[in-house]
Amino acid sequence: MQLSKTEEQVMQYLWKLKKAFMKDILAEFPEPKPATTTVATLLKRMKDKGFVDYTLDGKSREYFPLVKKSDYFSKHVNGLIKNFFNNSASQFASFFTEKTDLSVSELEDLKKIIDQQIKKQQ
Repeated sequence: MQLSKTEEQVMQYLWKLKKAFMKDILAEFPEPKPATTTVATLLKRMKDKGFVDYTLDGKSREYFPLVKKSDYFSKHVNGLIKNFFNNSASQFASFFTEKTDLSVSELEDLKKIIDQQIKKQQ
């Protein structure tokens, strides 16, 4: 299951804060801030999807993420590779390195990361 763009934005704030009350989440939004009811609706949808939960502190709900940021984005990237690049990581890498404006330094950094991963798997 996936999050909408606005749900992802709320999730980013929760990953950053680790746990937060509604006022804490609202404080993260840039101006103009959304209505409290809008954020409450997003949080309810996210809870129904299994991405967040909350504990009660009196009448206030303290929200926390149930999904790790790395797990969410890993599934997102894997889905992208499957759906747009015929499940081929090489096609994805080729597209990524050719169609983005990476500097030589950034490409060398990517190469180091790949080389390190190869060594780990040998």
